Amino acid sequence: MPRLVIAISSRALFDMSESHQVFEQQGLDAYAAYQIEHEDEPLAPGEAFGFVRKLLGLNAQFDAGVEVVLLSRNSADTGLRVFNSIEHHNLPITRAAFCGGESPWRYITAFGCHLFLSTESDDVRAALDNGVAAATLVSHGTTESKHPQLRIAFDGDAVLFSDEAERVYKSEGLAAFAQSERASAKEPLSGGPFRGFLRALHELQQTVPATASVIRTALVTARSAPAHERVIRTLRAWNVRIDESIFLGGMDKSAFLQAYQADVFFDDQAVHCEAASAHVTTGHVPHGVANQRQDDAS
Repeated sequence: MPRLVIAISSRALFDMSESHQVFEQQGLDAYAAYQIEHEDEPLAPGEAFGFVRKLLGLNAQFDAGVEVVLLSRNSADTGLRVFNSIEHHNLPITRAAFCGGESPWRYITAFGCHLFLSTESDDVRAALDNGVAAATLVSHGTTESKHPQLRIAFDGDAVLFSDEAERVYKSEGLAAFAQSERASAKEPLSGGPFRGFLRALHELQQTVPATASVIRTALVTARSAPAHERVIRTLRAWNVRIDESIFLGGMDKSAFLQAYQADVFFDDQAVHCEAASAHVTTGHVPHGVANQRQDDAS
């Protein structure tokens, strides 16, 4: 059994902006004809291409047991160009579901996926609602870290952890948040949607020789002292290792993510994702109070 399984949509893996524009402007039949006409033209790398290539590269180095599954709204017919592009770029991806216009998220659990990356926010929300870590890639073109390690960065509240603390901040303000976290410092936070993915990464790290150090994780959070203690004690209670923890006290995260050379960064706040996406591949996690839609709140 694979140790880590990632599901990814075709538009997250490859740059399909041109063909998607045909679909939006001319409809499905024109899109299908366009894809068939160009099926021997490889697609250029998309937003998550660099992350996926590094991830799959771990298998060649250490037999890491990593698998990437393609989940696509294309039909098998129009999806032939996607598979041709996978072959062109020498990506060892062999499993896929082409759903003919339907949402592919329902196959995530069947494939045993730990994470789903897509450009379709509704698919991502459906995956999150069904207990799977998922993120909508915020596109600003391809951004690929040149660091040899696979480097993954996470926000804390509403991503790795539940949004319980963030709810206090949103409803009562910063002072109340700090007081609440100080009072609860020794009480571990509940897990957020990415807790299982972090656990899978941690277990994968344990199988790799310590001298190799091919995967590195970081927590990049707006928290500061004294709210840091609860985070540290939570990770300790989970028995999960985070290689770097950066407590920014409200500073912008972009420069720190650049310095860290993240391959991908996950955050629940759209404003943070927008800023970070100009520099690193960024996944918006539409979870928690910051993403509560009006119909959900009523």
